[in-house]
This record gives sequence, structure tokens and C-alpha cells, in this order.
Amino acid sequence: MELVHECTFRAHLDPEVIAVGNGPYGGRSVATVTDGRVEGHRLRGDIKGAGADWLLIGADGFVRVDVRAQLVTDDGAGIYITYLGLLEMNAAVLGAMGGGETSFDDQYFRTTPRMETGDPRYDWVNTTMFAARGRMIPGGVEYEVYRLT
Repeated sequence: MELVHECTFRAHLDPEVIAVGNGPYGGRSVATVTDGRVEGHRLRGDIKGAGADWLLIGADGFVRVDVRAQLVTDDGAGIYITYLGLLEMNAAVLGAMGGGETSFDDQYFRTTPRMETGDPRYDWVNTTMFAARGRMIPGGVEYEVYRLT
């Protein structure tokens, strides 16, 4: 098995995060995805429509990421994207939350994107496993998304 770079995915988040508060599983917040861009050899387009990250902040210093969004490719296909992941809330991440950025190695930030579409041109995303590493960028997040061969 190999990891092959498939695309870079950037998502911008509304700075007004909805704090649901501490519940039985941790602190819940919701960050709205406002827009974004996917750039790759086979996959290119814009993040559009409703989307959000339903964050669960654990006592262990990690955020459980739970994101859903839609990609509209440059040639008009609609692709649903969802991913779960872990984000280490360390000093680098906390410092970047005010509009800064981190490198991919500054924190443990990993996700497992899943994509689905009914467009036959992109049918391959329905049967492909992906893994990604993330970093903070001004106003959002950036992921390097890899295809597992």
C-alpha cells in the first residue's frame, strides 16, 4: 500500500464559533465552513453550500473533528465530503487561532476524508480510501489529502 498525494484542500471557517458547551462527551462547538478550494491533478473545485465542523473538545487535549461539506468541481460535479479526525490542541495551534498558521509538523492533525458522488466522471471517489494531514492557516485549515493505493 502507498500514499499518493491526491489534492490540497483549504477550508475557511466563520470566526464566530457556536459554543454548545460541556456535555457528557466533552466540550462541543460548531464552526461553520464558509468556503474553500480543492486543488489536485484529478480533483479541482470550490467548497460551497452548507458545511460545518462539529468539534468535540476532550479533556485529553485533543479535538475530535467531525466535518461535512460539499465540493463543486470546476466541471460542475457535486461531491459530498465528510471526515473525522484528531487535532492536538497544543501551544502552536492555540497561537495560530488568532489568525496565524502552523506547519504540518507543529501538531498531530489527521483526518480520514470520505467522498461520494453520483457523477460518473468522479465515480472513483466512491471507492477510494483517503487520509489527510492538516495545519492551521489564517481563517481556516489546510489539508494534504492522500489516496491509499
